[in-house]
Amino acid sequence: MSFIELPHSSVQLNDVTVPGWAVGGSENLVRTNLAYEGERITVSGRMPVEMGGAMVLPAFIDMHTHLDKGHIWHRAPNSQGSFADALETVARDRIVNWSASDVRARMEFSLRCAYAYGTRAIRTHIDSIPPQDEITWPVFAEVREDWCQKIDLQGSCLVGIDSIDFDGPFQRTATLVAKYDGLLGLVAYPVADLRGRLRKFFSIADDHGLAVDFHADETLDRNTECLRAIAEVSLESGFDHSITVGHCCSLTTQDISRALDTLDIVAQAGIHVVSLPMCNLYLQDRRSGQTPRMRGITLIHEMQSRGINVSFASDNTRDPFFAYGDLDMMEVMREATRLGHLDHSDVDWSHAFLTNPAQACGFSIPSLSSGFPADFIIFKARNWNELLSRPQSDRVVIRAGKQITRALPDYCELDYLMENA
Repeated sequence: MSFIELPHSSVQLNDVTVPGWAVGGSENLVRTNLAYEGERITVSGRMPVEMGGAMVLPAFIDMHTHLDKGHIWHRAPNSQGSFADALETVARDRIVNWSASDVRARMEFSLRCAYAYGTRAIRTHIDSIPPQDEITWPVFAEVREDWCQKIDLQGSCLVGIDSIDFDGPFQRTATLVAKYDGLLGLVAYPVADLRGRLRKFFSIADDHGLAVDFHADETLDRNTECLRAIAEVSLESGFDHSITVGHCCSLTTQDISRALDTLDIVAQAGIHVVSLPMCNLYLQDRRSGQTPRMRGITLIHEMQSRGINVSFASDNTRDPFFAYGDLDMMEVMREATRLGHLDHSDVDWSHAFLTNPAQACGFSIPSLSSGFPADFIIFKARNWNELLSRPQSDRVVIRAGKQITRALPDYCELDYLMENA
């Protein structure tokens, strides 16, 4: 239940706390008034409501998710909690269960959760190994159209770099992705002729006019340097579309001078990086009977200081790669702050959950200034400490100038899909 019920039209929220950048200022947080009428933020409103300093953030952007995998844990648990078991378990479940109706039901369930938590835009990776690509991409297109008034959706294909023939089926995949206005995605890991494969990948993306989104270095093996190869090959090829790379965990185990040199190249290439702390902590450094010693979260502070556009996102949800989660970006923000030591910093890391992913994905830039869409979240908290100390389950979500009903879907709605568990 939301902590307050607001009037239905022409509202003026008196005394709210907002990030300074969201209203065109330079302060970290400011106390101000916020009005909205119809679907837009306005200068003033007719119905005043005293808010007592309640915090307001623009609606979230979740730029790295896996909607097609979500909520299969009950029928496809990861018995060991390892990365290898996650790969094998998902592959088996995909072959047996991922029909159009199954994928659509789970996508819809995830989107209903994300919407209730206050997310307005999502990029999802889509398993695109044939014949799954011909099943999931049309479903994704239908879901994107159905949800276009609530959540902006982007799709990126997901295939492993060693499982595709660049002169064969992958060309067909690229054509399919272009047909559905997606991004060309790839899981990069050390393989023979890595750089040659990357050059061909960038060439195919360029031929189709597609931005690219990589999974890379999702390991603590210090010898794995796919991020460096991606950056160097992109510079060599002159690729001028948007490049995003997710995970980049192996940087944390490399010699620091080598890691920082890689980041200098990444900055030069203009690559966007997205960190997925909750999933990485779940999988990385997991050894039976031993306490994990490494966090797996990438070098976010070092990236930020070099001007690299860094974002955080949810990643997987209740599937073999991450057993938990609910596509709540407030949870991601809270956990990323604690795990990545975003506090005690001169940097306003709220950008990493709002403006940075918008920039990386090409979504509209969030703002709370007059004239912008009235899409925002109100929290019963007056500063960052209060915001991050509780789950904020009683938040208020305003979309298109209306307070939405925040009922989360019941897990039992998916019980019929778990019959093969």
